[in-house]
Amino acid sequence: MSTTTEMSRHQYAPAEPAALVEIEQRVLWLSMAIVDYANRVRPNPTGLKVGGHQASCASMVSLMTSLWFRQLRPQDRVSVKPHASPVLHAINYLLGGLDESYLTELRAFGGLQSYPSRSKDPDQVDYSTGSVGIGATAPIWGALARRYVNTVADDAGTGRQYTLVGDAELDEGAVWEAILDPTVTELGEIVWIVDLNRQSLDRVVPGIAAGRLQGMFAAAGWQVITLKYGSLLSTLFDRDGGGELRRRIDLMSNPEYQRLLRCDAGALRERLPGGNDAIAALLAELDDATLLAAIRDLGGHDLAALDETFAAIDDDRPTVIFAYTVKGYGLPTEGHPQNHSSLLSGEQMVELAQRCGMDLDQPWARFDADSAPGRWCEETAERLRRPDMPQAPVPALPQDIGRTPHGMAATQAALGRTLLDLTREAPEAARRVVTVSPDVSSTTNLGGWVNKVGVWSPTERRDWFADDAETMLHWREQPSGQHVELGIAETNLVGLLGELGATWSRWGQPLLPIGVMYDPFIERALEPWSYGTYAGGQSILIGTPSGVSLAPEGGAHQSITTPSIGLEQPGCVSYEPAFAIDVEWTLLACLAQLGQPGGSSAYLRLSTRSVDQSLAAVPTDPAARERRRRQVVAGAYPLRRAQDPMVTIAAMGTLLPDALAAAARLEQAGVGVDVVCVTSPGLLFDALRARDGHTEGPSWILQQAFPHGRARPMVTVLDGHPHTLALLPTINQVTGTHLGVSHFGQSGAIDDVYRYHGIDTDSIVRAALDLAESG
Repeated sequence: MSTTTEMSRHQYAPAEPAALVEIEQRVLWLSMAIVDYANRVRPNPTGLKVGGHQASCASMVSLMTSLWFRQLRPQDRVSVKPHASPVLHAINYLLGGLDESYLTELRAFGGLQSYPSRSKDPDQVDYSTGSVGIGATAPIWGALARRYVNTVADDAGTGRQYTLVGDAELDEGAVWEAILDPTVTELGEIVWIVDLNRQSLDRVVPGIAAGRLQGMFAAAGWQVITLKYGSLLSTLFDRDGGGELRRRIDLMSNPEYQRLLRCDAGALRERLPGGNDAIAALLAELDDATLLAAIRDLGGHDLAALDETFAAIDDDRPTVIFAYTVKGYGLPTEGHPQNHSSLLSGEQMVELAQRCGMDLDQPWARFDADSAPGRWCEETAERLRRPDMPQAPVPALPQDIGRTPHGMAATQAALGRTLLDLTREAPEAARRVVTVSPDVSSTTNLGGWVNKVGVWSPTERRDWFADDAETMLHWREQPSGQHVELGIAETNLVGLLGELGATWSRWGQPLLPIGVMYDPFIERALEPWSYGTYAGGQSILIGTPSGVSLAPEGGAHQSITTPSIGLEQPGCVSYEPAFAIDVEWTLLACLAQLGQPGGSSAYLRLSTRSVDQSLAAVPTDPAARERRRRQVVAGAYPLRRAQDPMVTIAAMGTLLPDALAAAARLEQAGVGVDVVCVTSPGLLFDALRARDGHTEGPSWILQQAFPHGRARPMVTVLDGHPHTLALLPTINQVTGTHLGVSHFGQSGAIDDVYRYHGIDTDSIVRAALDLAESG
């Protein structure tokens, strides 16, 4: 059972090394100067706000100084609160990991990013942050990914995974989805440090939420440590009237406390006692400077107390440290409810420079190498130096397993079969595959794969149904398993997916992660998955079942807009295969792009609708088969060519049988029809832009799928929003009609639902006849 521990400075009070205090003050100065230069000094001809967060930085300076210069080891990783990025850059600069030229380039093109970016910042950043709640939870999935790598290669080592997060960010639901996942309680290397400054962007948080938050973490099995007061207040609490003073501050609302930070000594003596004579008597014994220092003496700014707190961490379970701080600590703006984006004036920067022993005209001075702070920085840099990580290659993957599917099959079922085939055809590569699912393994046809490879768990667990003859899905949980099952939280799935997809760059060991979820929920997961891709994670996300083809499930479970994701999502290629062989070829092509510099993520949209696999007309000639495979992977292939075409039907995914049926009926009516199977509208759009000279890349697929000599009016049809394929007529500048799903669906038989949306065979025939007659 988790307990809540409260640490106080009074328990541990050695003399603080003066050198560390000097470093703390230099970090404060540099982080303020980085923001100041970007806003007041650097030329800004457009006049647009540059921005920065000096107050948010100031509340983190002591925490981050203590962590980097006293606690971190090279194997540890840290996710830094987005608005504290200048503090991270200041520390990296003092440690020799950032060139001085970048200190003037915060938020400039090619300079320091607005928020820590693992892929774009020039210095060492462990986790990209900025999307609220997503960067905070990333170290949880990083811890799990590291453990998983050790089951594959056993060389990812150990190390703590720290999250530095503001208390306002705990309002984000993604935080609690991650904390409550049952797997997380076994990851003792996770340490969260909450910058409890009691302010959000717009206001002082009105209620006293700390106790509730602490209880929620404790209930989830975390060790909870509270660091509230510093040495001065702790000493006062032991004097006459001190107990009353502590109760007064403990019970004070956040806005009242923050207002006291804005008071001079006289107003503080009047307001703080709250009518308590014992408190008033205690305050009367203090001079003004001591009184003003005491009211802002919180544990998150006490370097010695932070040392003691870190020493109390229990590595057998996750830990959260609630470190009370003052937003804007040490600045003229401290504690003000609107200080979030406020900037120090020129005069205030001069005053801060004098206090920190700096010169505003030479703001980037490092410590002398032979000074005590200089030696401390050098020793810290050496201590934190990480060894070069050799890059292990991705084992060879086949492009074509060689099997031609027959009979009736759905693309969803083809996923599981392809993974099983891979274990036989390329066992070394298959060992790198890890699948992730939010409690939908069996309903997305991963049962055979799970039975084959087992379920990953930090420790081996007994399968109590192993001897039950009626159990079809065998849930063997062990560290060697290759399927990770999470609770029903899509954000968790893609968070883990991103970190599994980044192991090639973190520890030199590539994994091939595949996440499977219901396609209607892809958009719920899209932001955190995009974050993972931005941060360097390469993974495959599979949405299934999809579209209104999932007819009996009703409108709430019928995805409409997901087909266009591949057109718009950076760092991602998307496919919607029509046949089982298309699934195999596209999945293998996507796997080949994972775990390497210059790789990319992928999204596959699959269906539960069974279709006749003979309609794929897979060529038997080896060269023709390879030509078809290349076309499938490139985005489209011709499936039917008429002798004298009058119309082209371009169809995607599960509607290919309907398109072919419509073509046959039209042929009988004397209307020749070409049918093209589109597998990736995104790749076709890329090819179109490359052909027109807007980007560099191949465009050969356009001529093979839509040859200029066969350009005819075009009907496009898919089980999704019709705009997805609306670009296709522009390839050859022909007229077009676009069929698809543009409003919420209904429950019913698939024929009824297709007819309702106008994507059935009759609708395709009518649209083609209209085009043929007008053409």
